Amino acid sequence: MTRKRAGLVALFGAALLALAVEPAAAAQIQDSTTESLIWGLNMNLLYVAIPITVLVEGILIYTVWRFRNQEEALPTQENRRLEVTWTIATAIILLFVGVASYQVMASPYVTAEAGDQAALQEQDTELITVEAQRYGWTFYYNESSWDGDAEVTTTTNLKIPANQDVSLRITSTDWLHAFHVPGLGLKSDAFPGQYNNLRTSVDNTGTYQLYCAEYCGSGHSQMLGTVEVVPQDEYEDWLAEQKSGGDRSGDSGESSGN
Repeated sequence: MTRKRAGLVALFGAALLALAVEPAAAAQIQDSTTESLIWGLNMNLLYVAIPITVLVEGILIYTVWRFRNQEEALPTQENRRLEVTWTIATAIILLFVGVASYQVMASPYVTAEAGDQAALQEQDTELITVEAQRYGWTFYYNESSWDGDAEVTTTTNLKIPANQDVSLRITSTDWLHAFHVPGLGLKSDAFPGQYNNLRTSVDNTGTYQLYCAEYCGSGHSQMLGTVEVVPQDEYEDWLAEQKSGGDRSGDSGESSGN
């Protein structure tokens, strides 16, 4: 097998793998901005990894076949052109991975900076404090300002509006927990006495499972909850109803605020 043929085989194999991956990628529906960014980064890295994997495996197979009857190893001859080529290729790949990763990780929907919280209060962003405790969740709906007490609180079930930015402050009242909603690509540790921040915008209405992703004791497996995404008008009506002391039995675990 010549080098040209080996290269063509490797290229063909990469194309087949890419075609196999594409339907699976297309089948993924990203429900939130956060999940969409993370999934997009994963796919970009996968498109880089597939050709590299096929190329390495192709070279390995070619080498085994080419020297299958060679009883003694031959010394490697210096080839500066080859060394320069793979050095430049590696640098380009690392640069691509670094730039692609930075563009995603620098997004406030993936890495929310604490310093951005003051600016969020001036934007059309729903502000909610998530408080973890043994073994449950309490949600404080601060609406548009972190200052002052929340007028509405719920337990177990977190309700947020669709197609609107939502900022979550994650904390704990006792020990380490972790707020994790896999369906929305959200995850953050909950530490006592400090806040971690998450920001997202959810496109599709529905109910998503909430877990504690940090082992926190004998009741860890029961520390579950739900995130319910509803249309904005329905969310505003629900908030108004809770503030007015309306029907508190509509959803399990919900209660009106102060």
